Formats: sequence, C-alpha cells, structure tokens
Amino acid sequence: MISFLKGKILNKLSGSVILLVNNIGYKVYVGDSFYDDSKKNTDIEVYTYHSVKEDSSDLYGFKSIEELDLFEMLLSVSGVGPKSAMNVLSIASISDIKESIVRGDSALLVKVSGIGKKTAERLVLELKDKLLKNMGDYDLSVDKSFGGDEINALISLGYSISEARDALNQVDSRISDVGARIKEALKKMSKS
Repeated sequence: MISFLKGKILNKLSGSVILLVNNIGYKVYVGDSFYDDSKKNTDIEVYTYHSVKEDSSDLYGFKSIEELDLFEMLLSVSGVGPKSAMNVLSIASISDIKESIVRGDSALLVKVSGIGKKTAERLVLELKDKLLKNMGDYDLSVDKSFGGDEINALISLGYSISEARDALNQVDSRISDVGARIKEALKKMSKS
C-alpha cells in the first residue's frame, strides 16, 4: 500500500494532480481545497489512501494525517465510497465535520453530493462514538460531570465544542444549576 508521497506537482487535472516522485508520475485524487492550493511545479507531501478494486487502483491524497483518518472512518460506513467521502471532506473543515457528527447533526452531511438523508444519519450513528473516543479537543469530563446539557446548549448557540468546553472549565465548580453555568460560560466567552 502507498501511504505517503513526496514530490513535485507535474500537472493538475480535474479533481486530481499528477505527482512526480523519482521520475514516476502518480495520479492522486484530491479534495477541492487541496486542489485549489496546489500549484504546478511545487514540492508537496501527501498522505494517501490506496483504493484497490477489481477494475481500478486509485490514490486519494490528503494534506494531513487527521484528514486521512477521517476519510478512512467515513469509508467504514456502508454506502460511502471514496468519492462520497472526498465530497464530505470538501464541504467544511475537519473540526466542523467532526463536531457536526458528535452533536448528532446530520444537516451538514445531507448537503454533500452523493449523501442522502439515510446515509447521513447512518454516518452520524456509526461514527459518533468513534469520534468521541478519538477527539483530542473534546473533554469528556465536562459531559460526565454535568450531563452535557451545558455543552449542547452552547453548541446550539453556535459555539464549537472546544469553545464551549473552555468556557465551562472557567466556570466556578460550586455553581451546580445548569442555567447558571450556561450564563456564566456565556459571560466568560463575551469577555474574550
């Protein structure tokens, strides 16, 4: 399996780049932001996923190992292939996609070409627990201590998981009322 390439962009095609590595050209399918940022004749490093099927062998490229990891998680869900997974990664940032799934919100995923409502709901259902275990910026102790109501309320107001967690960690632990904790967290966020 090919998992990493370092070379020069020889050409840009529709949705892919030809990467020259030791005088061998590899066609690597890339997401929209990767494609837009790529310039011909520049050196790049690419984490790759090698998809081997009966009738094809394709490489999919990613800027970071985190992006590759999420891509592989998406592929683990029945009904999601490499092209659909690439479309998911192109719709928002990695953290926004993860937060959407952790919140149980399939609305972002439904916007993706090739992902219907049922598939989006399946993605959320199957990946939520995996992401919670793997997300380094999500502090489960807040959810366990306070039932997650505060985090969910702040997320519904448009704050990210990490912003909500950071604000709640600054709230005096002697305040036990959920509403009071949310108000205090909002005050902390408005000051910063």
